[in-house]
Amino acid sequence: MKQNASATWVGGLSHGKGLITTASGALSQSQYFETGDGEGKGTNPYELIAAAHAACFCIALADELAAAGFTPDRINTTATVIIEQLPVGWTITAIQLDVLAEVPRAEQSDFIRATVKAKTSCTISRLLKTNIAMSAKLEDSENRGTENARRSTHSLKASETKKQGIGRPL
Repeated sequence: MKQNASATWVGGLSHGKGLITTASGALSQSQYFETGDGEGKGTNPYELIAAAHAACFCIALADELAAAGFTPDRINTTATVIIEQLPVGWTITAIQLDVLAEVPRAEQSDFIRATVKAKTSCTISRLLKTNIAMSAKLEDSENRGTENARRSTHSLKASETKKQGIGRPL
């Protein structure tokens, strides 16, 4: 399988802008900037990486849950890309995944096992050579919409991160 997108950049870094188009047409001549234009118009490469990682993780988690015999009602993942100035230049140094899912019949242990597997099997997680931290919360589907669901104790906070690389040590 091959997927593609194309981008065009016009101008210098500080005042330039670009257009990005995906083969699917989901993005078609969409504006992007180095870090955003400050007015909320257009995207930037870091936001696109966060979107790709969040989407890929949701798919990987749905797959892991299916393998364990569960069908999620909902998986919501927010990916936050952390960028820092290092001696070699601006670098993505970490990504934080925050996951909230509603999975009928799933126990805490089932959910944690699936989220950890999904974090390491997600194609985008494996692509990125950075620290990936994760917090995951299993929402009680029987009490959905109640105060108890918002305060559910079924959660995992993974503060331990690990550099992930493929084919060579980091």
